[in-house]
Amino acid sequence: MSMPETLALPEAPKAGIFAPIHRVWPSLLAIVAMTGLLAGGLLRWWHAGLLFWSTTALVSATVIVIVALFVDVGLSLRRGDIGLDLIAALSMTAALWFGEYFAGSIVAVMYAGGQFLESFAQRRAESGMSELLSRAPRSAVRITASGLSEVPIAALLPGDKLLVRKGDVVPVDGKVIAGRALLNEAALTGEPLPVRRESGELIMSGSSNLGDAFEMIASGSANESTYAGIIRMVSQARSSKAPISRLADRFSLAFLAMTLVIAGLAAWLSGEPTRIVAVLVVATPCPLILAVPVALVAGISKAARAGVLVKGAHVLEVLATISVVVFDKTGTLTTGEPAVVGIETDGDADEILRLAASVDQASAHVIGQTIVEEAKRRGLRLTKPVQLAEVPGEGIEGYVGEHKVAVGGWDFIACKTKSATRPGPKDSSTVTAYVAIDDALAGTIVMADPVRKDAVPAIADLRRLGVKRLSLATGDRAEVADAVGLALGLDQISAELEPAEKVRRVTAERSYGRVMMIGDGVNDAPALAAADVGVAVGRRNLAAAAEAADVVLLRDDMRQIGTLLLTARRSRAIALQSVGCGIGLSVIAMVCASLGYLTPVQGALLQEVIDVAVIGNALRAL
Repeated sequence: MSMPETLALPEAPKAGIFAPIHRVWPSLLAIVAMTGLLAGGLLRWWHAGLLFWSTTALVSATVIVIVALFVDVGLSLRRGDIGLDLIAALSMTAALWFGEYFAGSIVAVMYAGGQFLESFAQRRAESGMSELLSRAPRSAVRITASGLSEVPIAALLPGDKLLVRKGDVVPVDGKVIAGRALLNEAALTGEPLPVRRESGELIMSGSSNLGDAFEMIASGSANESTYAGIIRMVSQARSSKAPISRLADRFSLAFLAMTLVIAGLAAWLSGEPTRIVAVLVVATPCPLILAVPVALVAGISKAARAGVLVKGAHVLEVLATISVVVFDKTGTLTTGEPAVVGIETDGDADEILRLAASVDQASAHVIGQTIVEEAKRRGLRLTKPVQLAEVPGEGIEGYVGEHKVAVGGWDFIACKTKSATRPGPKDSSTVTAYVAIDDALAGTIVMADPVRKDAVPAIADLRRLGVKRLSLATGDRAEVADAVGLALGLDQISAELEPAEKVRRVTAERSYGRVMMIGDGVNDAPALAAADVGVAVGRRNLAAAAEAADVVLLRDDMRQIGTLLLTARRSRAIALQSVGCGIGLSVIAMVCASLGYLTPVQGALLQEVIDVAVIGNALRAL
């Protein structure tokens, strides 16, 4: 399976006369419909001689709405969508045909008002994602031999030196090379407090510079940046259409047929053609047209504000039905970085660590840096080493004060101590650094990739939510996988897997239900794509994670998985609840109208109340 192609960073919207018209069209249509209804009513109430002008106002406004509606229906049919807007068009046309001008005008207000409410609800539901798009940087200050120049973000290349001024948004991923960066990463991670990045540390595009200007070097192009990946995913979320919406569209044909049958029977059995109008006006389709997308997009927006980006409404719906979760290990259930878990010595453990860390200050090896970080965490004062000698990949030695200190693997230390016996059994799930002081073995420093602190509560949350199976699929060694899996109480542990084997593991888990795969989004890309929902913990390579997965955890907090499932279940439940209640009330109203208990005007007013209530209920998902 190939990785998805890189998409271009969206361009800024182009100005044009049609863009603002498109944005305000729902409002204009609602104003026209409401003006026609009010003018018609006031003119008829003011004087009986103004009946012609009253009728003209009612009919004109209704005709304008009908024309707009038929244009919309035509465009939908060209896309292959057969929706329930057709019922609204038929009800207005029937009202005009039978002379029920007030009823037709009320339906026009109802339809135009529904379009306005849909537009308003959509804007409100997407408000949590709009901030990400509005913050997208468009230019950057590049540092060259001739000075500073502002260039389009698309012109940036890996290796470019950039100046990030106070208040600027970091344009691309990279590394601080001069100065100290004080950044607001809230838009990316949800962390409200500023973070400080020293020279040499990695920074993500989309962060805001709160402090003084600093220099950075780009690690990739703008198209490969963290922010570009997020923007692409948000854009896809906006344009997505959930399977449940498509189900509603298919159901619309049955609802349309039922409406026409009830209207026809009512007119035939009663001998009153106007009952057709009464039935049609209470059969408007807002519960199906609006409730599902509004509720699901609202759920996406709620997740985005919590630091979880969901690629589409269809993803949110599938999340609501997840019953199996498959985890990667490294970087997902574990930290992905070595940490000191023990010091074995007959002497002072802190002193052994201090001496080893003092020497390792001169080493760039990840094990050496881990030892240094642990010493700093414990508050130990390190000494500058002298007379250093390092064998890359094996070990380092030097003098710390009066002591000759060597730190490294067993072969390296054995040569220094003339020892042939390795102390203690070697646990293959850990990494051991041996420490020699003055040519004598002094102790060992044991390191491992520890389980994340948030992994235990995250798994407990999934159990409480009724997820019936939790599995581990990793390429790591079996003994390491077993230790992690058993510690977390997982149901299935599969180790030493190649990417293709991970895909087969995910496929096999489908026999237990819909599967969610959680991984780092790069090495696990095939498995993420094979799962019903792929979730990436976008800690280091968020751009790649955003491309490979359906969901990205920006805050790198595994406990958000449970929150995400709750949000998905609630949004789907609200959508179905709104549809069921709205359609049920509409059917009851249709029966009442067919029996003559509702006039066309009364039916139109009643349906307006139903539609507003359904949309308001769907917005609860926010």
